[in-house]
Amino acid sequence: MRIVIAGGHGRIALRLERLLGARGDAVAGIVRRPEQAGELLAAGAEPVMCDLESATVAEVAGHLEGADAAVFAAGAGAGSGAARKETVDRGACVLFADAAEAAGVRRFVVVSSMGADREPPAGTDPVFAAYLRAKAAADADVQSRPGLDWTILRPGRLTDRPGTGRVTLAAATGRGEVPRDDVAAVLAALLDEPRTAGLTLELVGGNSPVDEAVSALAGS
Repeated sequence: MRIVIAGGHGRIALRLERLLGARGDAVAGIVRRPEQAGELLAAGAEPVMCDLESATVAEVAGHLEGADAAVFAAGAGAGSGAARKETVDRGACVLFADAAEAAGVRRFVVVSSMGADREPPAGTDPVFAAYLRAKAAADADVQSRPGLDWTILRPGRLTDRPGTGRVTLAAATGRGEVPRDDVAAVLAALLDEPRTAGLTLELVGGNSPVDEAVSALAGS
């Protein structure tokens, strides 16, 4: 497959690029800064320079031409304020979805966040609350699109511990942690299983091998 990843320099995206490149897929990662290109090349991905906060739908659609799937893994990141949660975590996702539809790329996978399905509880840090609301709005936009075969993945608290290859993947899992390695492995498996289209899934560490966890949900 040819797969285009928004947020190609992110910690999950780089892991996913390595997995996809190692198995022979053609991968392109959208990044904002030229100095990020080297890490993408080392991961086996083609760097594509594009700022999703300022690009047009036509520009992004041009980068998606001929792709078999698109993955939105971009985020404003730690240290950014509430305004950039809106422009990146929501706005860039909506733009990427618009561009996928314009380019005729139906398979669309989103890295969201656990907690995006509900209003943040009282006392939540305001910036984190803005992040969750932005993710919720982006998810709702994607879920409303009949022109996309979408899957939304909502991981629990992310860690950089080595992956175990075993997860709990379901519509609702309860809170927990999950290594970024395992998130990337689940994304790769979801791209291989089009019958997971239309599902919004939570992901935490668990006991099921990744491929079995994804296969069990196919067509559910």
